[in-house]
Amino acid sequence: MSPSDQQLIARVVATKDQHAFAQLVLRYQSPLRLWARRLCDGDSHLADDLAQETFMKAYGAIAAFRAEAKFSTWLYRIAFNIAANRWRTKKIAWCALDDNEDMEADVCELKQFDAKKDVNAAMQQLSAAQQLAIRLCYEDGFSHEEAASIMGAPLGTLKTHVSRGKQKLQILLAAWSEVA
Repeated sequence: MSPSDQQLIARVVATKDQHAFAQLVLRYQSPLRLWARRLCDGDSHLADDLAQETFMKAYGAIAAFRAEAKFSTWLYRIAFNIAANRWRTKKIAWCALDDNEDMEADVCELKQFDAKKDVNAAMQQLSAAQQLAIRLCYEDGFSHEEAASIMGAPLGTLKTHVSRGKQKLQILLAAWSEVA
């Protein structure tokens, strides 16, 4: 049985156990890199850099992890902050969060090309905050509380982004409900 996140974190904090941190990296590198690609508008090289920087910052700050949220939520928040700082300093362009068709297939679970195209077009009409909130909650499976923490937004604001985004998507994709 593999050690829990909390056990690994305790080892890293107590003895700077790099092997324990490597186990955390192995657990979370794939989902974090996938999410980082979304933040970086599909640029896998930039996403890899973002993920690497996230893990380096996490290692340096792991003693500050208070376990009030899941470790993955804390990691995603670090990645989001790094990306936001890069956007502010114009090192990367703000992401569209909607151009990767492979990820869209996971969201809509529709195999028809036209459906994916319509979902992509509909997602583009949402604000960036609505897109991010919907993707965190429905694609990545985070709770509203975790998604709010990742976005650095109050819970009510996150819920508003999700609700308004869903309402807009329902209107924009109303034709598909007639087909289904």
